[in-house]
Amino acid sequence: MGLVQCLAAAFLFFLGLATAQRVVTVQEGPLYRVRGSHVTLWCKVSGYQGPAEQNFQWSIYQPLAPEREVQIVSTVDPSFPYAIYAQRVRDRGIFVERLQGDAVLLHITELQERDAGQYECHTPNTDERYFGSYSAKTNLSVIPDTLSASMAPQALTLMEGDTVELTCEVSKSTAQHTHLSVSWYLLQGAGEHRPKEILTLSKDFTLKPGPSYEQRFLEGDVQMNKVGNTTYKLIMRGVKPSDQGLLYCEAAEWIEDPDKTWKDISRKETGRTSLAVVSQGRDLLVDIAATERSLSEGDTLQLNCVVGAPKSGSRHFEVIWLLNEMEVARVDPHGVLTWEEEYEERAKLGQLRAFKPSNTVYVLTISEVGLKDKGTYQCSVSEMRTPGDLHSVQTNASSGIQVNVKPIESHMRLSVSTSTPRVMAGDPLILQCQVQGATGPVSLRWWHLPPQHPGRRVLVATVEQDGTRSLGSAYQDGGTRGSLRLEKESSGTFTLVIPSTLGEDDGGQYRCEATQWSRGRNWTGKGEAAVTVSSMALGLHAMLRSRIPTVSYGQTFELFCQVNANYSLEEVPVSVQWLFQPSQSTDPLQELVQVLPSGTVVWGTAQPHFQGKAQLAKVGTSFRLHIHSALPANEGTYQCEVEVWRRNILPLGQPAASTSSNAVEIKVVLPESQLQVATKDNSVEIASGNTAIECRIVFARNNSQFAVTWYLLPPLADATPLQIVRANYNGILEYGSEFSSPAQKSQFLSQRVSSNIFQLQILSANLRDEDRYYCVVEEWLWLVDGWYRLGEGTSGRTRLKFKLQEHELQVEKTNHNISAREGEEVTLPCRLQGALLPGTQVLATWFQVQSSGRDSALLSLHHDGTVEYPQERLAGRLFLRRPSAGDFSLTLSTVERGDEGEYYCQLQKWQQQSEGKDWALQASARSGYTQLTTTPPESTVLSRICSSPPLLNFILYLPLVLILLLALGVFCWYCKSRKSKKSNMTGWMMELKGRE
Repeated sequence: MGLVQCLAAAFLFFLGLATAQRVVTVQEGPLYRVRGSHVTLWCKVSGYQGPAEQNFQWSIYQPLAPEREVQIVSTVDPSFPYAIYAQRVRDRGIFVERLQGDAVLLHITELQERDAGQYECHTPNTDERYFGSYSAKTNLSVIPDTLSASMAPQALTLMEGDTVELTCEVSKSTAQHTHLSVSWYLLQGAGEHRPKEILTLSKDFTLKPGPSYEQRFLEGDVQMNKVGNTTYKLIMRGVKPSDQGLLYCEAAEWIEDPDKTWKDISRKETGRTSLAVVSQGRDLLVDIAATERSLSEGDTLQLNCVVGAPKSGSRHFEVIWLLNEMEVARVDPHGVLTWEEEYEERAKLGQLRAFKPSNTVYVLTISEVGLKDKGTYQCSVSEMRTPGDLHSVQTNASSGIQVNVKPIESHMRLSVSTSTPRVMAGDPLILQCQVQGATGPVSLRWWHLPPQHPGRRVLVATVEQDGTRSLGSAYQDGGTRGSLRLEKESSGTFTLVIPSTLGEDDGGQYRCEATQWSRGRNWTGKGEAAVTVSSMALGLHAMLRSRIPTVSYGQTFELFCQVNANYSLEEVPVSVQWLFQPSQSTDPLQELVQVLPSGTVVWGTAQPHFQGKAQLAKVGTSFRLHIHSALPANEGTYQCEVEVWRRNILPLGQPAASTSSNAVEIKVVLPESQLQVATKDNSVEIASGNTAIECRIVFARNNSQFAVTWYLLPPLADATPLQIVRANYNGILEYGSEFSSPAQKSQFLSQRVSSNIFQLQILSANLRDEDRYYCVVEEWLWLVDGWYRLGEGTSGRTRLKFKLQEHELQVEKTNHNISAREGEEVTLPCRLQGALLPGTQVLATWFQVQSSGRDSALLSLHHDGTVEYPQERLAGRLFLRRPSAGDFSLTLSTVERGDEGEYYCQLQKWQQQSEGKDWALQASARSGYTQLTTTPPESTVLSRICSSPPLLNFILYLPLVLILLLALGVFCWYCKSRKSKKSNMTGWMMELKGRE
């Protein structure tokens, strides 16, 4: 029984392996995340085979093109991202974090609106077969960040034990269902330490104190109350020195994902409130207050500086009043007032006063305040040991209080708006400036503040007090942006219309400045409105495709140029240009045809044959090129270029944007060649005279023409075939370089003897022609516009042989090595052995061995005694010695360096058949090889020395010169000593000759 259970378990185990399949799981959607936030999406794979570390690839399908995959990032392929994501991936703005071998996180550090869409996580297959799912998808929506948190920043100084109350305004307007959490924090140590949590109202509406404030929360000293819909109040009773630092509020917005988990999608912090806690009995407190912080010109400002200190009545204080950190006045411990120089005149006029009602209260008043009096006021208090002491015990300054002074003469209000905040290049801009409350004439100026040049402003248009209108210099050309309109309505609304924007540079802020004039004075109000002008290149893209990239001759094909943009192309002028590069051409693409926005068709001149064959069409944003009856001339690379212009501008001028499509290659397949050439090898044997090599076409089209090229195959195994002659389809002959001499051209002829048989005629064939021959036949067909080569066939080899009896002709076979100086004469041996029968003649031909395999003939002696020079340039330097009937040695005069090489002679025996009959070749024999080596002309040692560089040759040849001079001296001495014996020497030589 145990064995049966074991086998069953094993069977189930292997069954589980067989049915295991790959499953990819991705974070469940739809997910909602705010723009600008850091987003993560998880993906994992299970049931896989192969390595434990799997690879992952992330793509997106965007709402505007839900069928188009846009590749984002891959764990294995750095080239995987498309261009729109490549830079963000390189900058680690988008990256993949591997949690483990089969699980990853996709990070998007700063979410953008274009990141919304359907995300696909794909795992490349590592299994032995495809089984299961290899990708999974989830949807991500990008929503606006509507969360806001604010708190008025302030500086508080409290005594230990006091109570502090702070309020935080938190709001959101997210369309989805979300929760809020609000937390209060204390930051100490100038941000060097983590903030301490004071109290949090969680997303579940429960209060949770921080660890340091739990006991005080339980005792009720730390509380948070929600006041109204958006106000959250923090109350801290009995503040301690440990509470001092920077207090702030943080709000977080939470959303519940489909997997029932909550995710914080946005967090916002408020400004900081500085809290200083003073221990009882030792510190000096200073506070400043104003009866009114916002005044109009001419009003009176009163500031009170209050000094808080234990036993203040017996202490001595000096108070300094400051405006924007610059001293205004000083009150010493005796109450003596000192003004800064620039304020003395106003103080004398009674516009400034500073006094001390008590030892803890100090007052500064300014009557008839002006614009120069606005700013931040402070009072600084220093404690002195004695009234006359120059050194302070301690100093403290109040926090700053901001005082604003407004002009009172004008109640003018100004607001700027636009009905075209987002437009495409070419669209109009409409801006309105509404002026209210003006009591006098108003002049108006419109300025453009381009974002690409911060701090710069460009004048657009003006309206003077009398209604005169003018345009800025950049806007006076009506041919670029159209005729600008500047209108004023009775309600005080000024409207500026720019009929046609040029491009992104026209975006940015547009400022309206209205100036009211009254009683010689003027007051100016400003307002701005922002507009965004998108380039017409935004999203402009052209995709070229063809349903049939390979077409047969005579077939019709069509090219589709699909144009897309982030705006409606039907509403803008569009032109399309078709470009073409013929197959095998290295020239740039040539203009084929262009369709202008008006519909006018302009054909290019580079490819005129297209005009009668091509049709153009436009369906929506798809442009089509339809070509009838494809020809080989239509084969090549096609591309379309699209140009768009701004709306409502004529004449068109320069396009606003352009794009080029991908290139598409069209191949035109010619009719299939049906040529068949006989491929059987054979041989032709002759005794002498003329012969013919045959090339036969077994099958071909009836309307085809043929070009035939004849080749000779040298006997060497690796030799290159030599072209003899080519007859094209018109019968024109073209000889190869080895057969281009007049003698060879007259010996080899190509003829067509019937519809399917070609012959190579060899006239006066000789033993040198004894080789293998074959032909290559090309099939040519006339196709409407020209001759086209369909294919070719190669025949079998035909060997040419001679019926000879070489033993009847004996030639010396000895090989020789001969060396000759350049310019001298040399004789190369070739001798016949044995006597010739009467009625026979011997022909001799000398050859120089060539590496091509076909040796070069130099000289030929015919049976009639004539000599032929195949190479005319050598005629003056070659001749036969023939000192006897059997000697055919070759004499080469004036030897040159290029004469080096191997030579041999070929002898042929010819016999006349009968008197008056033709001569017939009876036998042939070849001599041995003679290797000729050339050396430079003889020269003296001294000439060699003189012809060389002076110093070097002198050093090299000096020993040789000395030896030569020494040898000459010895020789001269010897000659002189033997002079007396000359007559005896002569007699001895004559006697020796007589004996012979």
